[in-house]
Amino acid sequence: MLKIRLSMGGVRKRPVYKIVIADSRYPRDGKFIEKIGSYNPLLPKDKKERIKLEAERVKYWMSKGAQPTLRVSRILGEAQIMPMPKPGNNPNKAIPKKERKKAGEESKEEPKAEAKKEEPKKEEPKAEAKKEEPKKEEPKAEAKKEEPKKEEPKAEAKKEEPKA
Repeated sequence: MLKIRLSMGGVRKRPVYKIVIADSRYPRDGKFIEKIGSYNPLLPKDKKERIKLEAERVKYWMSKGAQPTLRVSRILGEAQIMPMPKPGNNPNKAIPKKERKKAGEESKEEPKAEAKKEEPKKEEPKAEAKKEEPKKEEPKAEAKKEEPKKEEPKAEAKKEEPKA
């Protein structure tokens, strides 16, 4: 399958992209069929040099069945060669990654008003369980102190055996 996609070039932290026609199985920066334009994301959006396209070649390859990637379809939409794709909807993108799971759980529970009422009841036993946990740890520490005492009599028994 033919793709119209970006092929990365330039140097570190200064990317420049070629807009190319390539087989979808080829690597991103590998072999391509034809170069049909370039894209420099570092230039301001109002400059003409930011996006250079050969519109006739783009239309030709699209008639042959080449599919643009999402980014290239946006570039082609800005150049008015094809209609702009629908904007994506990712409401979690603005939320920091650590907080995304919490926000996802809250949004699922909002339609259920009953679930909110039940949550505080569930949280209270958890708090009590947390208070009990340190108590459980203390007997473990005592048990560890007792274990060496048990080992000492065994050592004495071993001493007695060679004497007999």
